[in-house]
This record gives sequence, structure tokens and C-alpha cells, in this order.
Amino acid sequence: MDEIRTERLLLRPTRLSDAAGLFGFLGDAEAMRHTHHLATLRDCRRHVARHERQRRRIGCAPWAVLDKAQGRLVGYGGVFEDPFDPDWGLEIGYWFAPSTWGRGYATELTEASLHFARDRLGLPEIQAFARPENAASRRVLEKAGFEHAGFVPELERYRYLRHLGAA
Repeated sequence: MDEIRTERLLLRPTRLSDAAGLFGFLGDAEAMRHTHHLATLRDCRRHVARHERQRRRIGCAPWAVLDKAQGRLVGYGGVFEDPFDPDWGLEIGYWFAPSTWGRGYATELTEASLHFARDRLGLPEIQAFARPENAASRRVLEKAGFEHAGFVPELERYRYLRHLGAA
């Protein structure tokens, strides 16, 4: 499965040619204040390449998220295991260009990711993390049926868990 289409989004494997577009927001310290930002375009390329190696190895990694109507790159996310800190296992995460915030794209991506985790990966549950001060991300997770599962001091984030049921 190369692509997933939702009502408004196209989710596809990330290409190195996406790095410049992704760096526009992944490299923005203010936009990424609740997570980490990438310092250089070179770091962004490495980030993309390492995640794509994960996709080949385990079958999932963040997708490039495109607005179907305009065909432009608006986000990055999905089901993944962080290749830079793999001890936490599979999770759902999302990062979007600030110009798209408040449009429900994170919710739409999260719903597609939940279906992928259950139907394609056969997972019984999936987790996600959000900083306490990131109220918008916490709302996305709660709206998608995630339950608060505690605070993880090492990550300085709340852990959320969503049971997926049978595929």
C-alpha cells in the first residue's frame, strides 16, 4: 500500500525531495515548540531517510501529508517507531505547517492512522504522546478515542493509549 486517501488528504511515503517542504515547519522552532525541531535542511533529509529505512524494516513510518485539493505538502505523520529513540515502540504522531492548524487535518490523519494500525499492522492497541501544555494535540487524541495512560517523566509527555479491537 503506497498511498492512503482520506476525505481531504493524501498520505504517501515520504521522499527525500519532500525534505525542503517539510523543513519549512519541522525546522521552525516556534511551530515545533511542543516537540523537537530540526536545525538544518541536512538534518531534515537525514530524518526522512532514517524514517523511510524504518518503513522498509517494520512496515510503517510517518507519511508525507498532502492537501488533495491543492496538491501541496501540509504535514508529516502517522504510525511509526522513532528510529532515534525506538524504546517506546509504535505510536501515532503528527506535525503540520502552522498555516494549516485548526482545519482538522491532525484528526483526519489520526483516524486514518488508527485504521492502518488495526487493519494493516494488526495491532491490538496504539499509543501517542503529547506534552501537557499542548492542549490542541491532547484534544485530537481524546477526540480519536485515546485514553490518558499517565505521565512519562523521561519524555515530559502524557502517554495516551487507544485499544483498536479486532481487525
